[in-house]
Parts: sequence; C-alpha cells; structure tokens
Amino acid sequence: MPLIHFFPDNLKIEAHEGETILQAALRAGIPHASFCGGAARCSTCRVIILEGLENCSPRTPEEQAIAEMLRLEAQVRLACQTVVTGKVKLRRLVTDILEDVEISSLYIEGVEPCSVGVEKYVAILFSDIQGFTPFAENLLHYDVIHALNVYFQQVGQVMARHGGTVNNYMGDGFMALFETSDPTEGALRAVRAGLELIEAVQKLKPYLEELYKKSFQIRVGLHYGLVVAGKIGAPGQKKGTVIGDAVNFASRIEAANKKAGTQFLVSEETYVLVKEKVRLGQQLRLPLPGKSGKYNLYEIVGLIGANS
Repeated sequence: MPLIHFFPDNLKIEAHEGETILQAALRAGIPHASFCGGAARCSTCRVIILEGLENCSPRTPEEQAIAEMLRLEAQVRLACQTVVTGKVKLRRLVTDILEDVEISSLYIEGVEPCSVGVEKYVAILFSDIQGFTPFAENLLHYDVIHALNVYFQQVGQVMARHGGTVNNYMGDGFMALFETSDPTEGALRAVRAGLELIEAVQKLKPYLEELYKKSFQIRVGLHYGLVVAGKIGAPGQKKGTVIGDAVNFASRIEAANKKAGTQFLVSEETYVLVKEKVRLGQQLRLPLPGKSGKYNLYEIVGLIGANS
C-alpha cells in the first residue's frame, strides 16, 4: 500500500488505492489547506515532493494549467490532483491554516455555510457619484455626511426592492449583487435597479439644490459573470464578499461612463441576457484600464414599454 510521509507534521500514513494526497491527509486528520474544496481551482493544497516523485501520478490537465500559470517546478504538486503509487515524502507548503477559516455561500437562501469558496454567477452593479468632489467642496463635513446618508438610503431601498444586496460601500460608491437561479432574471433585476436609482437621484436634486445650491448625478456599470463568494478578513472580523475578474470588470465598466459621457453601461454578457427588454442608447467599443483589448459596452436608457 502507498506510504505518504508528511512534513512538517512528521507523520506517516497509508494511502488507499486511487486516493489523492489531499484525500489521504484529510482522512488521517492532517490539516491540509484546500480552499476550492479539491477541485483544482486554487493552489493552496500544493505540496513539494521531497522523495518519490516517480511514485506520483502525472499531472492532470487541470493541474497542468495551474502549474503553467504559476510556473511551478516539477516537484511542486497539487495534493488534490496527485495520486501516489509508492513511498512518497512531501512537505505541505500552506501550513498557516486558521481553525476558524470560513468561506461560505453568501446570497442564496437556505444554502448552508461550507468550508470552501462558492463559485457562482451573479450580476454585479457598481455605481458612484459623478462629480462628488465639486459637490462636496465648500460644504460642512456634516452636510456632506447628511447628503451621502440621504443618497445611500435611496440606494438601499432601491437595491432591496429589486432583490439586490449592497455588498460594499466605497466612499461615495457601492457594489451591489443580484443572484437568482435564472441568469436573465438576475440581470434584468439589476438593470431595473440601476434605472430606478438614476431616477431616484433625479428626484433628490431639488432637495439638494434647496439645501446646498448644487446637486449630483450618478454613474452605473453592470456585468454578469462568475465570481467566488466567501468570507475574508481577520478572525472575528470576517466580511462576506465576492472576488474575481468579473468584479474588476464591472468596476471598469462603471468608470467607462466618464469617458463615454453616459450614465449606465453594461457588458456584452449582460446585454445578451436583457436585450429583449431594454432600450439601447449608444453601442460602444472601448479599451478598459487594466484589461487588454477593447470591449463592447451598451448604454441602457430605459425599459421597453416604460416611459423612461
């Protein structure tokens, strides 16, 4: 039977036939990082083979892709993908595991927390205030806070009305997430929320003008894509959030409004889902900061059958 010698634990265990290093470790009670749950979607389970590399199975296509991306040497293997056939001595490379590491499904009701990050498709809406710095100039600090609170009260109400969750506030901006089992429904909810928020800010203008002799507008960016949902932060201070390229992409789309002179831009992935329901303004092809190439972006100006 294959024998695995784990360091820094200095423990030897027998592996069952066809069992991966990760499966053998967890079965034996050896703490072993694997934040994607052993699906070859991260590199936290990696080990370095000290002896017996010839007794390890070849890299799977999934492991090979990660190895090439991270430029891993031959003796560095993913424990979740490696099966041993003889004696192997190895060292776990990620050993600073906290007992209370918790990454969970955040937004689907009824889903129990689990020990790994959850991949899911969501509609990600970013928005910030256009020209907030000029608006805040020469205002008393508490007046600025009051204006923001009035605005964010509208944000919370509008997002909730359309099934969205405000996940993060960033100065005068925020990120909201919309998740449903039906991609079209999720994207459409987010579009409706964005349009209603723009309208709500228009209705706030007379109030702000009366108080401060000036007001503001907002910009909205929306993308539907794949994220990893989880809890991050120090023990006792963890906060649910989502990460991934889709989040950065949504943020870049929101920022593109400034260059395009628009208020509400969505990605092509989003537009494909909602195109039968929305009124289109400009169709643009723009470069986005931090992204290579140019991207198709679509200006949403209203809903079909609606007055705005």
